[in-house]
Amino acid sequence: MEQTIQVDQLIYQHSDPITLESGVVLPGFHLQYTTYGTLNAAKDNVVWVFHALTASSEAADWWPGLVGDNKIFDPKEHFIICVNMPGSHYGSTYPLDTDPNTGEPYYHEFPLFTLRDMISTYQHLRAHLDIDKIWIGIGGSMGGMQLLEWAIMEPDRFENIIPIGTNARHSPWGIALNASQRMAIESDCTWSSKSADAGYNGMKVARSIALLSYRDYTAYNKTQQGFSPETADKQIDSQIFRAETYQRYQGEKLARRFNAFSYHSLSRSMDSHNVGRNRGSVEQALGLINARTLIIGIFTDILFPPDEQLYLAEHIKDAEVHIINSMYGHDGFLLEFDTIEKLIARFLTPKN
Repeated sequence: MEQTIQVDQLIYQHSDPITLESGVVLPGFHLQYTTYGTLNAAKDNVVWVFHALTASSEAADWWPGLVGDNKIFDPKEHFIICVNMPGSHYGSTYPLDTDPNTGEPYYHEFPLFTLRDMISTYQHLRAHLDIDKIWIGIGGSMGGMQLLEWAIMEPDRFENIIPIGTNARHSPWGIALNASQRMAIESDCTWSSKSADAGYNGMKVARSIALLSYRDYTAYNKTQQGFSPETADKQIDSQIFRAETYQRYQGEKLARRFNAFSYHSLSRSMDSHNVGRNRGSVEQALGLINARTLIIGIFTDILFPPDEQLYLAEHIKDAEVHIINSMYGHDGFLLEFDTIEKLIARFLTPKN
C-alpha cells in the first residue's frame, strides 16, 4: 500500500513585539512555512531547508532533486521544513503588508530585516513547533547565509549543517551587484509611486544583471549561441541574439511571479550578512559552530567563488569541504543535485 506523504503550508502568527537590529520595533510578524512528512516521536528527524533570494517555502518545487519522494531528504523518513523569509513575496511579513503606524502598506518604508533578524523570527517558530534539536540544516546562497547565522547564534541547535555556495560575509563584489540591481529598480519611473506594481520594469533589468553572476562566460557560450529561432531567417538588422532573448525572458519570468519591493528589500538583507558583526571577528564567530559541517562550493561560481567556501572550512571546526565542477556557475547549487546528493549521502554515512 502506497504511503501518503503529508504536506502542509501554514502561517505562523507572532503577536508579540520584536526588535530588529536596526532598533525598529515591530508589533508582530508572520511567517509562511511548508512542511513535508511527519515529526517522529523522538523529534530527531528534522531537516530545516533555507531558501535563496527569490524562492519560496515550497522546497520540493525549487529543489526537487534533493527534497521529495525517494530523494536524499524524503518525507517518508524526515520532517522537512522550509520557511519563507521575511521580506519575501511568498507569504511572510513583507513590504506590501499594512504598516500599523500608517494603516497603509509599507512600500518603500519596510524596515530592514538582517539575516540575524530573520533567524530571530525562525527561533520563535521553532519553539512554537516544539522542536529542540535540528538534525540537518541545509541551504544554498542566501539560504546558506541564514543557516550559518543560526548555527552561530545557537551552536548546539543543529547536529549537521550543509551550507552550499555561500559565505560568512557578503563580499564587496556581491554588494556591488546587488546595488546595481537596486539602481535598475530605482531608475524605473514608477518606483516612487505607492502601488503594488511599482518598479516592475526595473526589476526585469535587475534580474538580467543578476543572471550574469549566476552563470558565467562558458555557460552562455554553450547555451546561448546564435540568434533566437523566430528571427534566424530575417535580415541582419532584424535578428535578435539568443543571449538577448534569454535575458529578456528571464526578466519577464521573474516580474510575473515576484515583486520589486521584495526584491529591493531582500537584496539589502543579503548585503547585511556578516557573521562577525558584534562578535569580535568573522573567524571568532565561525569558531562558535559546533555542528558537523559539510561545505559545498562550485568551481565556476563567480558570485560566491570557491575561496569563500575554503575560508569557511578553515575556520569551522573539523569542517569537510568539496568544490564541485559545474558549467552552471552559482546556479549549480540548484542544478547539480546528483553530485550534491552523493556528497550528502557520504557525509551522513556513519564512519567506521
